[in-house]
Amino acid sequence: WSFWSSPYRCINHLMAGINLTNSVPSTFILTGIPGLEAEHLWISIPFAIFYIIGMLGNFTLLFVVGKEETLHKPMYLLLCMLALTDIGTTTSIMPKALFIFWFNLNIITVGGCLTQMFFLHSVSIMHSAVLMAMAFDRYVAICRPLRYTTILTNTRIAILGLVAVLFILPLPLLLSRQPFCANHIIPNTYCEHITVVKMSCGDITVNKMYGLVIAFVVIGLDLALIVLSYGLIIRAVLRIPSTKAHQKALNTCTAHMFVMLMYYTPGLFSILTNRFSKGIAPYIHIILSNLYLLVPPMLNPIIYGVKNKDSYQIPVSFFSSAG
Repeated sequence: WSFWSSPYRCINHLMAGINLTNSVPSTFILTGIPGLEAEHLWISIPFAIFYIIGMLGNFTLLFVVGKEETLHKPMYLLLCMLALTDIGTTTSIMPKALFIFWFNLNIITVGGCLTQMFFLHSVSIMHSAVLMAMAFDRYVAICRPLRYTTILTNTRIAILGLVAVLFILPLPLLLSRQPFCANHIIPNTYCEHITVVKMSCGDITVNKMYGLVIAFVVIGLDLALIVLSYGLIIRAVLRIPSTKAHQKALNTCTAHMFVMLMYYTPGLFSILTNRFSKGIAPYIHIILSNLYLLVPPMLNPIIYGVKNKDSYQIPVSFFSSAG
């Protein structure tokens, strides 16, 4: 019996190894919005409208700034970078989401999932960095107007975008080394880092910690610098005796502050609920996370478009003494 049982055991071990190998998925399945599959078609209508409006608005902004030479300044370069990140954010998730809603094409390869995750999080970090740079731009323009052209150069702004991409590069690289379990269903419309991490069978401590570092240190640093910039702006404005100058200065910051609140508030809510909240229905989180990535890119060009260009031109004489 032992003679025959040994080969039998070997075959069993071999088959178990083959089954284990086959259980590792080469593709993932994006479910869309779990619990609302019957309403996918109706949900896709506002999503598609937001996406089209956002693309048209941001491409129009890029065209206008590129064609008008008088707008080739650091502030408008930052607006163009913001428009590019908005285009990258929505384009990285929305075409696939619409294919899921309309045609039920919910399969994505592991490589495609990691690529989508890299581009999505790269442009998100870059978006945050651009908003921080825009706040600093307003601080320099108002509080240090005579040094504006020497502090905020086009080269430094371009380096800012490159650094933002380098911060996010380790995320897909770390995740690509992880073994994935047989469960290959992603309950979402796109590949979000923390969702894909939870599907791994290996040790995900490093992945989760690095994700938290990016979420709270990098974005937290951007927020701290934004608050500091606007705090210094408000202090400088309050020192000016002219009420008209007060209104002129604050008018230059209104659009920026609204855009930042619109981006960071739902973004932080989405990050916190995805990691720590257990009482919120999954479909609510997925809908909010999609709207968080769709609504700001749609509204940003509208907000900056309705602002008159002259409202950004603050006379140097108002603030030359404030610095």
